[in-house]
Amino acid sequence: MAQEVFEDIVETFEFLEDWEDRYRHVIDMGKAMDPLDDALKVPATKVDGCASQVWLHPQIEGQGAAAIFRFDGESDAMIVRGLIAVLRALYSGLSVGEVVKVDAGYELARLGLNDHLSAQRSNGLRAMVERIRTIAAREAG
Repeated sequence: MAQEVFEDIVETFEFLEDWEDRYRHVIDMGKAMDPLDDALKVPATKVDGCASQVWLHPQIEGQGAAAIFRFDGESDAMIVRGLIAVLRALYSGLSVGEVVKVDAGYELARLGLNDHLSAQRSNGLRAMVERIRTIAAREAG
């Protein structure tokens, strides 16, 4: 059920055998994102449970389960900013009804992230996924 853009990341990870190269790719993805406007870095968009500072700003187009989910994000840590980019590839453009059905654990395991992130980073990634799912579930009704 993953987005085509996420499938591209999976293919790239299969091509990049070295984890240093994969980390570099994730960081480059984060660098390619536009920065989040400082006005959006508020307590309501801050993600708790992350070791670094993380903000996710959702943009919902439409109403109900068919509403399209997109989000922007920012972090003060380069690898986390890259993880936000990975999550954007996984979720952005799906309907909020589809977002809640995505098995993020399975999809992210395809990248091998669980085996190569620190415990703190893994917890932060789970916190970001939970925030995304909560927003989508609330919007889906």
